[in-house]
Amino acid sequence: MTQTRPPVKSDFLRLAAALLLLVPAVFFTWRTADELQTRRTLRTELAEIGHARYGMLNADRWVEQILPVLYKQVDALDLTAESSASLRPTAEKMLYKLLDQVKAEMSKPSGDSGGLFGPQAGAMIANMVVANLTPRVPEFAGVVLKELGSPETKAAVKKYLAGVVTDGAKNTFSAVDMRWYSSILKQNGCADAAACRQVLGKRISEADDNIGGWYLTALGASALAFLLLMAGKRKLYWFDVLVLLMFCVTLLAGGIFSPMLEVEAKISQLTFTFFGQPLSFPEQVLYYQSKSVLEVFKTLIEIGQPEMWIVGMLVLMFSVVFPTVKILTLGVCLKWPDLLRLRIVRFFALESSKWSMADVMALAIFMSYVAFNGVISSAMSGLKGGGAQLVIPTDSSKILPGFYLFIGFVLASLFLSWKLEKGFKDP
Repeated sequence: MTQTRPPVKSDFLRLAAALLLLVPAVFFTWRTADELQTRRTLRTELAEIGHARYGMLNADRWVEQILPVLYKQVDALDLTAESSASLRPTAEKMLYKLLDQVKAEMSKPSGDSGGLFGPQAGAMIANMVVANLTPRVPEFAGVVLKELGSPETKAAVKKYLAGVVTDGAKNTFSAVDMRWYSSILKQNGCADAAACRQVLGKRISEADDNIGGWYLTALGASALAFLLLMAGKRKLYWFDVLVLLMFCVTLLAGGIFSPMLEVEAKISQLTFTFFGQPLSFPEQVLYYQSKSVLEVFKTLIEIGQPEMWIVGMLVLMFSVVFPTVKILTLGVCLKWPDLLRLRIVRFFALESSKWSMADVMALAIFMSYVAFNGVISSAMSGLKGGGAQLVIPTDSSKILPGFYLFIGFVLASLFLSWKLEKGFKDP
């Protein structure tokens, strides 16, 4: 399993170099995991201020966009003599109809027929009043149209429309709790959501740049250490295996404690046309989650359904328990190599890498990454037929460095197990 001949100077130099590489591997793995947690907080805040509950599902946002359009239509009313010529026949027709209704009401016989004039007198008076007013209907129509175009009337119409639209919107949408939204704006010193998106977006971009360099440095240092300690050797020394196990532990910890995937469903732009004017709702987030392996396990268990418990236990078993037991078993076998003669010890030390299910995890993650956007796109496509314009991004979900750190551990443990098993079989 391990070398029995005494190590030479080059072996110690390789070991010293590997130990030096362990320092940046541990440090940058820790920085990656820590910065990923900070980044997740920023991304959660960014998703929150852009959530649909504060936009297209918020009554106030609809009122803010609809009322200016209606006010513009009211202000555009030009009821001068020239412009109101097309409306005059309609106004006159309504006044004639009103006079007919007045005549019919006044001509109805009252319950008391013993009055001074009797029912015939009421009908006669109604005919006289209507006859005197009918020739003046065109004059009255002009007065009505002129009054409708006055600033006072327009202001009254706007006030009425504001009440109707506000009440209608509030009856359509439920009340929205704005405390978290306001807290995010205040915390980041932003006046509105648009400014906050820029601030948070800049901070997230800076975090991405830092994380990208850090996790690649950790993976590169680990790969170089494996190359130094494994290249050109038929068997490894026990201290070589110990150092390589430290690299495996580092990558495993970084993988299982860091977010692996963020899934976001959002509508980049939702636009309607109302009285020829666009009503737009940008950046409408419908769903956002970013979780590590352990958080996925916790979530599945908290669902409370037996089938989810089974899935959660499988995720925990193949991504945490098996890798941890494998590393511990290899460490014990360094001290007592004869334990490898036991079937279960040999399985965990040398053969359990085949059960790491890295390919299954990768497939599951990429399936959720690709399919989630497709589900949202198909579900929201019905709005397009109703005159709405949708812009649904296809890159809103993202694989995070926690996934690559875990894959780095899987590959490292595979190579280490392969080397140890080969050394065990060789005479």
